[in-house]
Amino acid sequence: MLYAAGLIAAVGTLSSALAVGTGDSFKGPIGLQLYSLRAIFTKSLPQGIEQSAKFGIHDVELAGLYNQTPEKLRALLVAAGLNPVSGHVSYERLTQETEAVAAEAKALGLKYVGTAWIPHKGSFDEAQAHAAAAALNKAGEILAKSGIRCFDHCHGYEFEPGAAGPGKLAMDILLKETNPAFVTFQMDILWITYPGQDPAEWLLKYPGRWELMHLKDLKKGVETGKHNGGTDPNNDVPLGTGQMNWPKIFKAAKTSGVKYYFIEDESASSVEQIPQTLKFLEQVSF
Repeated sequence: MLYAAGLIAAVGTLSSALAVGTGDSFKGPIGLQLYSLRAIFTKSLPQGIEQSAKFGIHDVELAGLYNQTPEKLRALLVAAGLNPVSGHVSYERLTQETEAVAAEAKALGLKYVGTAWIPHKGSFDEAQAHAAAAALNKAGEILAKSGIRCFDHCHGYEFEPGAAGPGKLAMDILLKETNPAFVTFQMDILWITYPGQDPAEWLLKYPGRWELMHLKDLKKGVETGKHNGGTDPNNDVPLGTGQMNWPKIFKAAKTSGVKYYFIEDESASSVEQIPQTLKFLEQVSF
C-alpha cells in the first residue's frame, strides 16, 4: 500500500513537472533557448544544464556545442532530462558547411537547425533577400536528407520599409521564395514587434510557415519601428509585463500551426524572470 501510494505521488510529481509552462489555454510544448543562460554556460556547462533542468522545462534549443562533441553534449542533456529539439548555427555554416551541420544535428538528435542572422551590407535589400532564399532552399534540401528541418529566425532588419523595393518587405521575399518542403521559419516575437510589425498578422498571413517561435516580451516604453536588429538585452521582460498582446498572438499561433515554443530571455535577470514567464503561460487565457 505504501509503495503504491509512493508511486502515485511520484507520477503526480512527474506530471506536474512535465506540465510546467502550460495551462488551460496555452498547451505548448514549451522549451528554453539555452542562450538565455549564456552567462552560466560560459562559466560552467554542468551548472548551465543544472539550472536549465531546474525550471522544469523538457525541450531545449541549442546555441552552440560548449566545446563538446555533439554526442557528448546530447548525453549530458538527456541525462539531466533535457531534450534537444532545435539548434542555431551561423548563416555561413548553415549554407556553406551544410553536410557537416547535418551530421552534427543528427548526432544531437535535433529536428530543426537554423540561423538567427543573415549577413547583409547596408539595408537587407531585394537582391540580398533573393540570394538568401536560394541559399536557404539549397541548405534545406541537404538537411532534409537527414530528416532535419532548416529554418530562418527573423531579426527585425527584414521589415525595413522600401529596402526591398517600393511597397516590398524582404520578409515577404524570404517567405514566398523558400520551399516549404525544405525551409520553415522561427518567429521571434520581439523581433517582429520591435520593427513595428504585428506578430499575429504575420502568423495568419503565412499559415504553416512558422513552425517555431521565440517567446520574448519587450519592456513597456521602448520605442518600436526600428530595423537595426538590436536593442538592449535588458529590454527583455517576463511575458505579460511588456508590450505584447499575448492572447492575440497565441490564438494566431494556434491557427497558423506553430509546433514548438521556446522561451528566450536575453536579460541579465533571466534566471529570475523565466519562472515568472512560465507562471504567465500557465495562466494566460485566449
